[in-house]
Amino acid sequence: MREVRTLYVDKGEEGVRLDRWFKRRWPHLNHIQIQKLTRSGQIRVDGARAKPDTRLSAGNQVRVPPLPDAPAPGEREKKGIDAREAAFAKSLVLYEDEEVLALNKPSGLAVQGGTKTTKHVDRLLSAWGEGLERPRLVHRLDRDTSGVLVLGKTPAAAAKLGGAFARRKAQKVYWALVAGLPKPSEGVLELPLAKRGAGDREMMVPADPKDKDAEVAETEYVTLSRAADKVAWMALWPHTGRTHQLRAHMLAMGHPILGDPKYNNERSRELSGELKLQLHARRLVLPHPSRGALILEAPVSPEMKAGFERFGFDQHEADPEPFSRRRR
Repeated sequence: MREVRTLYVDKGEEGVRLDRWFKRRWPHLNHIQIQKLTRSGQIRVDGARAKPDTRLSAGNQVRVPPLPDAPAPGEREKKGIDAREAAFAKSLVLYEDEEVLALNKPSGLAVQGGTKTTKHVDRLLSAWGEGLERPRLVHRLDRDTSGVLVLGKTPAAAAKLGGAFARRKAQKVYWALVAGLPKPSEGVLELPLAKRGAGDREMMVPADPKDKDAEVAETEYVTLSRAADKVAWMALWPHTGRTHQLRAHMLAMGHPILGDPKYNNERSRELSGELKLQLHARRLVLPHPSRGALILEAPVSPEMKAGFERFGFDQHEADPEPFSRRRR
């Protein structure tokens, strides 16, 4: 596309992130290209500069600059995935229908690519086809977080699923093993977060609500079990979706998640040993794009199983709906 255009956001796209809005229309664009176009001000929303994670509202005017052409069919095949990768992608399926795809993302697999990341979920989606056949990401998980990842298989389905996340209609329950025993054993942590640092040293840290970089962040938590006074098995429900929110919030509480190479303290490092990040997106409940509710669960990852075995936890003892009693 060689000309500048102005497009309007549809009602069904309410709450969708700007970068995902672009990916739905031009699937050949990668995350880095969209970031560069927003950073340089070539992409604008209602005439103003916007960030890739800006949430769109129905009726917004999006300035679309000249975009790189999609690769020719032969070129696309060279850049696509092979049969082995396609089989791996299909092996991750937890649930699939004509509108929704849910994957069990393994620890260590990034959701989207970057400068040094060539293997990621977004690339593996070629197993379902290209263009309108390609499933669309509607939320993310950290590279080392395992568990439920849901995608829309049509633009309309992706818009509705993304809108459910934006309007906090999705209940995301994570399991985590943390250092020490949080007191009280259940509650809600409301603590704004802001990005600090750069590159590999960038972290989300507690911030004053008046700080211009501060983002509202809210996490509900329940203790599921304890291993003496050393480790707690927690259910965490992020009511907001900030980068590294659960990891930053648990560190701020003084109970960092075990196996976390970035958000840790001396106690958690000692308890972690060789364990990988003990954070798993266990359960996701949200409205189906066209009917009823989706209730999706991911089996415990090998990384979490290692933590359970070390501290004597039994996954079958967990309440499948640990937050329901807090709402009675």
